[in-house]
Amino acid sequence: MDHFKTILRHHYDIEAIDVIPQQGGWSALAYKVISDQHAYFLKVYEKSRASTPKWTALIDKYVPIIQWLSCQTRLQGKIPVPLQTRNAAYKHEDDVGIYQLFAYIEGKTIGSQALNSMQIRQLSEIIAELHLYGEEIPVSTAAIKEDFRIPFAEQFREMLTENIHHLPDDVNEIVKPFADILATRMSHLEIIAEELRGSAVKMKLCHTDLHNWNLMQSDQQLILIDWEGVKLAPVEADLMFLVGKPFFEEFMATYLMAHPNYVVNRKALEFYQIRRTLEDICELLEQLLFDEQEEKDRVETIGHLKGELSKVEFFWMLDTNQQKWTRRQIRL
Repeated sequence: MDHFKTILRHHYDIEAIDVIPQQGGWSALAYKVISDQHAYFLKVYEKSRASTPKWTALIDKYVPIIQWLSCQTRLQGKIPVPLQTRNAAYKHEDDVGIYQLFAYIEGKTIGSQALNSMQIRQLSEIIAELHLYGEEIPVSTAAIKEDFRIPFAEQFREMLTENIHHLPDDVNEIVKPFADILATRMSHLEIIAEELRGSAVKMKLCHTDLHNWNLMQSDQQLILIDWEGVKLAPVEADLMFLVGKPFFEEFMATYLMAHPNYVVNRKALEFYQIRRTLEDICELLEQLLFDEQEEKDRVETIGHLKGELSKVEFFWMLDTNQQKWTRRQIRL
């Protein structure tokens, strides 16, 4: 922890008394920093992780947007904003990792718990507010604008063909039965992407990673954390996480008060459902191939992989007759 204390002293002017490991997430390690007067949250993206460039490449582009949202909209107090270094940078970087520091949020991650009615309403208010803003805001959004690219497509195909034999035997056994359908899904995804690129789809600011592990309860306020994936995109980039949830209708009742004319873009919804599943599978395979993992972490990664593979045949579709979302098999 001495290394972290040195970084905090030299780059944030903070004398840390203690640095305590916290439960990290998919993208980074996490620590609670205690000083004489304040507590902070230190996020550490390890350069040894294959996924780190994806999560950190646009820090200097997206943090000004988060700052603007926190200061100029009703999202103030509902989203965390990184603290700047003594040189007014949004991060510190060295040979080991990339570091972001935040004020510590006193509260609990929702995690595996179900959202209650107040939390559903507050989540809907946060997302509805976020979706009011697009490229007209006085901060450049060009770097985070959705282009419907699939940057992992080539690597994904290689993993399913040339590299499938390089996977550990237990992983190969899990993935091989899905190889054909995964390849078919990727081809279908590329067709949808081309259609969306040629359309005039409306885009708004989106978080793009809405799940309970990115939600914290602090006193009476729900907080939406982990904004690395913020994008200017069709709102389905967010709503795809909520379709099919038991509380979806309750969520939409509040959402539609701010967006009364919203109509789902089915093509965009299908694109985000498929891309997210395939991207998660690709990242999990990356971890198993390239990252050094403890056995406990490896078992957890394989568990996540099995869960994502179980999704590749079924996606949420809107039944127009009953106006209900049902989980259906997409036949190509």
